[in-house]
Amino acid sequence: MPRALIHYVLVAIALTLGASTLAAAQTDRIRHITTVEGISEYRLDNGLRVLLMPDPSRPTATINITYFVGSKHESYGETGMAHLLEHMLFYGTPDHQDIKAEISERGGSANGTTWYERTNYFQTLPAGEENLEWAIRMEADRMVNSVVDGDDLASEMTVVRNEFEMGETNPIGVLMQRVMATAYLWHGYGRSTIGARSDIESVPIERLHSFYRRYYQPDNAVLILSGNIDPERSLALVEEYFGAIEAPERSGDMLLWPTYTRDPVQDGERSITVRRSGTVRALMSAFHIPAAAHEDFAAVEVLAHLLGDMPSGRLYDQLVDSELATRVAAFSLRLREPSLLLLFAQTRDGQDLDEVETAMLDTLDGLAEEPPTEEEVRRAINALTRNMEMTLNDSGRVGIQLSEWAAAGDWRLMFLHRDRLEQVTVDDVVRVADRYLRSNNRTVGRFYPENRPARADIPEAPDLQPLLADYTGREDRVAGEAFVPSPENIEQRLIRFELANGAQVALLPKQTRGQRVFGRITMRTGNLESLRGQGQVPSMTGSMLGRGTENLSRQEIRDSIDELQSSLSVGGGATVGASLETQREQLLPLLEVAEEMLMRPVFPEDELAELKRQQLNGLDQQRDDPGAVAGRLLGRHFNTVDPAHPDYVADWDEQAARIEGVERDQLVDFHRSHYGFGPGTTISFVGDFDPEELRAALESRFGGWTAQTPFERIDREHEPIVPMALSAQLDDKANAVLVGRTTFPLDDEHPDYPALSLAGHLIGGGFLSSRLATRIRDQEGLSYGVGAGFGASSLDEIASFQSYAMFAPENRERLVEVMFEELDRVVSDGFESDEVETGRRGYLQQRELQRSNDASLAGMLNSNLYLDRDMFHQARFEQALEQLSADEVNAAVRRHFDPERITTAVAGDFTEDASD
Repeated sequence: MPRALIHYVLVAIALTLGASTLAAAQTDRIRHITTVEGISEYRLDNGLRVLLMPDPSRPTATINITYFVGSKHESYGETGMAHLLEHMLFYGTPDHQDIKAEISERGGSANGTTWYERTNYFQTLPAGEENLEWAIRMEADRMVNSVVDGDDLASEMTVVRNEFEMGETNPIGVLMQRVMATAYLWHGYGRSTIGARSDIESVPIERLHSFYRRYYQPDNAVLILSGNIDPERSLALVEEYFGAIEAPERSGDMLLWPTYTRDPVQDGERSITVRRSGTVRALMSAFHIPAAAHEDFAAVEVLAHLLGDMPSGRLYDQLVDSELATRVAAFSLRLREPSLLLLFAQTRDGQDLDEVETAMLDTLDGLAEEPPTEEEVRRAINALTRNMEMTLNDSGRVGIQLSEWAAAGDWRLMFLHRDRLEQVTVDDVVRVADRYLRSNNRTVGRFYPENRPARADIPEAPDLQPLLADYTGREDRVAGEAFVPSPENIEQRLIRFELANGAQVALLPKQTRGQRVFGRITMRTGNLESLRGQGQVPSMTGSMLGRGTENLSRQEIRDSIDELQSSLSVGGGATVGASLETQREQLLPLLEVAEEMLMRPVFPEDELAELKRQQLNGLDQQRDDPGAVAGRLLGRHFNTVDPAHPDYVADWDEQAARIEGVERDQLVDFHRSHYGFGPGTTISFVGDFDPEELRAALESRFGGWTAQTPFERIDREHEPIVPMALSAQLDDKANAVLVGRTTFPLDDEHPDYPALSLAGHLIGGGFLSSRLATRIRDQEGLSYGVGAGFGASSLDEIASFQSYAMFAPENRERLVEVMFEELDRVVSDGFESDEVETGRRGYLQQRELQRSNDASLAGMLNSNLYLDRDMFHQARFEQALEQLSADEVNAAVRRHFDPERITTAVAGDFTEDASD
């Protein structure tokens, strides 16, 4: 389970359930507390908080339980314990002995994450009472009945240690951790959530037991149910299963003390230097700021955006435009107690960091002489509120965000923070900059003695009871319809047509929460002859589309999208893609921005120079990243074309030379000759829109735009590759990566492909419950992440089996040995009938969940247009999956899969003293 925050139909009566109706459902053991914008809070008499966010337009339900315990609560010798315990809770209970397999069987996706203030577990399942009841019953069970034993700890400890090693491989992540540890002398925020390696390896099982009993209790948790749920039935299930858990006796070792440790006011600059293997340099500054609930925090977030945004930010103007840095960023941590504002600049090796630091500090000092403008502040507010607005319109995402704000003090802070953001003024930004961006409140550089230093006195988090007592928020959001995304229902409502230039369009109008719309435009360009020898030109052309047009600058493009509270990304190479997310009223204006980016880019010289620097910097990072290096090794080995071919896989130096060699005139020529809509263009939209209005807009804006060079697909043929074991040595890398591949002639219309697809799911798919995950991760503890699967082209007879694993370098031989043991066993012994049946159920539900995601569905419809398929093609494929027997799956695997034909590539530090 990673640390980063990392995912049918019920009755329509949920649309009409308001706060008064739900409040009437309360019983002696559960009572209604408050309702804000369609989200209702309840409280059980054992202390459990419950949030309900019904969204009948969604065919899924998300169940999120958050415990208010994180790395901040750990004691000496317990660092990383909250995160380690998060892993342990997936081992199950006496009644749920394989939680990961049970989630996969239901076609769900799930995860758990740990942060400073909280640990949460969330899963998204197909909607329905059976799945909802199972999830609530399971979470109530593992709240107090989880099996946390020594054998499982011994296995999972190595997995968590591998996750620790992955973090140690990231120099920027290490730098941030060291800055945090230096900025905080005493507070728990100075400790990394992953913990110390020694604590991970040595923590006694008894301490885990004590930690679990103390914090995993109903009075220290909030349960968040969102999506397609029946509120009254949900409350009944919560009362039945969680209500049966008695409130703990909070005395002695079970007492939950409030966290009272606070750092003293910082009395001078602090510095930290990290020296590790790598290819880029970075500078980070941290300033102490108030907690997320404090009234200054919204202005601090606006300040961070106008400093660190690319390309509008002041740090960008002073550091990136001047070529001192390739990337900059600024962000504030939303925490319950006094927090940090972090500034970041990254540059290529060889750049003098003293110059970077001077330019960064001059930028901050310049805020006093040149205060932020109304335009800068409004731009930042638009960008920040856009992100919140999009989250509030997605019942899947908002459920996760609610747990973050609950950990920051109260879930209602999410709405209050939104309100505060909208009210931030230029004076507010100037005031917080003056108050907190002081040299003696900074962690980055050097110590300078001063007789009378100006210090920043950080206020405490406010009392939330009076702050939120009368807060009610705004009107509820527009609810969507309950639409079952079956192939039949999709086809019945789908509208297909062609534009005048031959571009194909598929529209699926339906009512969605917040009137959301998702769109996908795919423009396929050129042919083998026209693309030969173009090298990096197609991809650089795509990357420049958003960096200035005839009518809009790069910043004006960004501002336009933010003002529309939407997202729009355009780019690509020989195939150019545009993805958008917006609301009904903003769809046509957003299409206007997309038209401007696609049809009228001007390719400014200064922007091209910056793009080159950024891509070269990214290439330098990849040269030192185990996953990227292993992937490049494998790609080079499977390369069968000459350097002029558009499919050629270049080595690192070739790639750098190609980037450096691109000229503006080449981009202009490529856009003029290759860009335009035609038979190779597919357009799809899913969501809340007027189809006739959208059709007219697409025809008006794009129907007359045709490429000079007609699109012609490049055929690919399977060529056998000699299997090899490839390896790359990377010094000072605590984590290593393996990738593997073999190919064979077969397309996705082959009769054996459904069996191979299911076999791939059983071998390396699902939620950490596949053959490889069970053996390598759970039993052997060799890898944090491992997976595999089969794939096949829809247009060429080329199929592949691919696998991956992350591991500690000293475990290389054992990992390879175990992986091939399992793959050989698949071929020799095959799958049992029960295994096939369980895997099939989960695989089919996963596919159904993909159709329930409007963004994914837009992608499917887009692909179907190009392949000349309808949704019944999926239905036939899934029908074939349903009819497969274990014998048929095993026979297909034996006909096409030979583990001895797999080429593996590993990258990491494999020297003998690498683990010292």
